[in-house]
Amino acid sequence: MRDSFLGKRIRGGGYAIKGAWLLLKHEQSIQVQFALAIIMCIAGYFFEITKTEWMFQFVAIGLVMTAEGLNSGLEAMADFVHPDFHSKIGHIKDIAAGAVFIAAIIAVIIGAFIYFPYIF
Repeated sequence: MRDSFLGKRIRGGGYAIKGAWLLLKHEQSIQVQFALAIIMCIAGYFFEITKTEWMFQFVAIGLVMTAEGLNSGLEAMADFVHPDFHSKIGHIKDIAAGAVFIAAIIAVIIGAFIYFPYIF
């Protein structure tokens, strides 16, 4: 069972859960994003947003948290490969951070589309 297709998938899922837990436990950027996600879910409940709005909100939250997790992983790998400052490593980290910034801007725009009609 351990080396079967299903066994490998189950073990892989366990690694994924472990990775998500490590992100939440050790990465401040993910902790901030997680707190914002909870605040937005409370707002969604308070304003009674539609199912479609919930879907867009969860996609936005997932987009930002995924980008943030990939950025954290890339930074950890870059620091492992080249612990000292290197301009090319800095450039790679800046690009990854830029991807998180783009995801966050998109999430803010989605949030504005959802919540402005309820607020104003």
